[in-house]
This record gives sequence, C-alpha cells and structure tokens, in this order.
Amino acid sequence: MSTPLIRRLLLILIVVCLLGTGIWWFKRPKPVAVVLATIEQGRVESSIANTRAGTVEACLRTKLSTTIGGRIEVLAVKEGDKVKKGQLLMKLWNDDQQAQSALALTQVDTARQRVTEACTVAANAEREAARQESLFKQGFVSGSRDEQARADAQARRAGCDAAKADVVQTLARVKTTRVEQHRTVLYAPFAGTVAKIVGEVGEYATPSPPGVPTPPAIDLIDDSCLYVRAPMDEVDAPKMSAGQTVRISFDALPKQSFPGKVKRVAPYVSAVEKQARTVDIEATLDPDQTQPHLLVGYSADVEVVLAVREQVVRVPTSALQEGGRVLLAGADGTLQQRQLKTGLANWEFTEVLEGLVVGDRVVTSLDREGVKAGIAFVADDKTAK
Repeated sequence: MSTPLIRRLLLILIVVCLLGTGIWWFKRPKPVAVVLATIEQGRVESSIANTRAGTVEACLRTKLSTTIGGRIEVLAVKEGDKVKKGQLLMKLWNDDQQAQSALALTQVDTARQRVTEACTVAANAEREAARQESLFKQGFVSGSRDEQARADAQARRAGCDAAKADVVQTLARVKTTRVEQHRTVLYAPFAGTVAKIVGEVGEYATPSPPGVPTPPAIDLIDDSCLYVRAPMDEVDAPKMSAGQTVRISFDALPKQSFPGKVKRVAPYVSAVEKQARTVDIEATLDPDQTQPHLLVGYSADVEVVLAVREQVVRVPTSALQEGGRVLLAGADGTLQQRQLKTGLANWEFTEVLEGLVVGDRVVTSLDREGVKAGIAFVADDKTAK
C-alpha cells in the first residue's frame, strides 16, 4: 500500500473519530442543577401543629341581653369604652315599673302605721284582760266578763300579728317590683371593654329566647387575659397534655413566634360536618416574656413541642424521600442513593441516627425534573453552605 493511500486512510479515521467525539459530546447527558444542603449538628424537635387556624380568645367574655324586651332609654357606654365591674351599661324604659315600686313603698308605710295602731290596741286589750282577771279573782266581776276580756285581747293581738304580716307582704311586693326593674337594666358583670353594641336609644331591644339567634345587646370582653384556642387532629390527642411547651404565631405578626404552655386539652372530640375530627387545646403565652399586643379574634397557629434532641446530626426534612432515603452528592460528580435510620422529626429537620455524617451534602430540590440516583449534577447557586 502506497504512502499517500495510508495518509488518506489515517485522515479519514481521524475525521471519523472527531465526528464521533463531537456527536457524543453534544448528545451526552447534561448535569442536572440541584440544591444541596450540608449535613450538620443541631437541635431537632418532634412537634405537632393545629389542623386549622386557631383563634385568640378572652378568658372572660359575655354577650349581654335584657331578660325582657323594651325600648332603649339609656345607653351609658359606647363601643370601645373601658368599664368597671357593676357599671351601668344600658337601661330600658321602665317608668311603669318605677310607678309600681313607688306604690308598693307607700303601701309599706301604710302597713307599718296599721301595725302601730293594731299593736297599741292589742297591748291595751291585754292590760284590760289582766285587770279583769285580777277583779275576777277578787270576786268583783263575773267569769264571763273575764273570759270576754281575754278573748278580746287575743283577737287584738292576732290583729297586730296580721298587720305585721301585711308589712312583710308589702316589702316582698317592693322587692318584686325592684326585680322587675333589674330585668330592664344591664350592669357590667366584670371589668372589661365594650366590643359591640346592638341598638340605639329609642330602638326596641329584644331578648334572645332559646333556639333563636338574636344578636346580644352588648358584647363585653375582658382583654386583660387572653389565650389561644386551636383544633388539633384527633390522632394527636394522646400525645398532648397540660403544661407542654408550645410556640404560638399570629398572622397579624408575621415572622414572629412566642413561647407558651398548653393550658388545657379538651376532654372530647369535635365532629364538625365536612371537617376532620379534632380536639381543641387552649394555650397561653409565657408571662415572663414580652407580651405582644393582641386583639380578640386574631387567627393563630400553635405548635406543640413533644420532644427535643440537642446537638444531633440532622438532615433537612425536605431532602427525605419515601422510605427514609436521600440523594447524596458523590465525589465523582454523580448523585448516590443512601438509606438512613432516622429519629425525631418535624417539618424542618429530621434526626439522623445512621447513614450520614457531618459534612455530607444531600439534595433538597427533589421536585426538579431528572433528579435521580446515578445522574451527573452541578450545585445550584441556592445551595446551602
């Protein structure tokens, strides 16, 4: 074979190799960009949270209505006012009842005067009976005269007692009229803030009978004592008890959480139509911490801390796949699957008992397309340091 032919064949071979290399280069699998998190030691908690938004409640709150209907004559407060215990809030027109009370008081005075009259006559009759008895014993009057005097004294004394009973009866009538008047007024049962008033002076106030959702006349709140009521899944009920540590957050105070304690766990399960069965808990803020300014009705979330581990190897929970597996960033530039043995866990971190060491890097962007074991990868700019 001639030299030119050999050179030509070599040239063709080089071109074919270069062409094949180029095709492989352009068709080779491109590395997938992944977000990596570095394994470190830290705190891991086991916790549970409410299934639906909780609510800030007042320890004392009452919705007041008069026990009878009537026209509003006096509104002694307005919405937002601070009131003291026993302070007048509202009064209905009750002139008729006041007139009845005044009449009953005059009847009391009359009855007392009758007592004075009747008892004076009775005392005189008793003295006369004593004189007649003395004269009878001396033989100056007949026995019938003595008996008549004693009978008259007893009758007069009975009249005195009846007059006293009339006084008691008229006093009871006065008390009855005052009770009726009290049904037309509202007093603050405790110190608090008037949240809402339904009705204006001159309007007719209607009490709320059983089964009829009539709005109350006055909504009174003691906002000096607040707590959070939150529904928890029924399956978590056995894990909760009074005194456990909680973290409370409020939609109105974003990016903040406040320590507290479980105050009470409801002794029953709430079954609301079309909703999961839940158990309500009540949580209070830690009194030793600075208290945020809260309004009754704020929405809130409660996270109950069940257990805590300090300075343990932990992995971001978002890096875990089904069955406790993770994708590990291998030194050869490919992703490797690793089986873990885990401990405590929450939505943020999971304790690693076996399978990872401090410094390993795992993938947290598992939802990206093409992320799987064995592929080449490059670290995304968002990779945690």
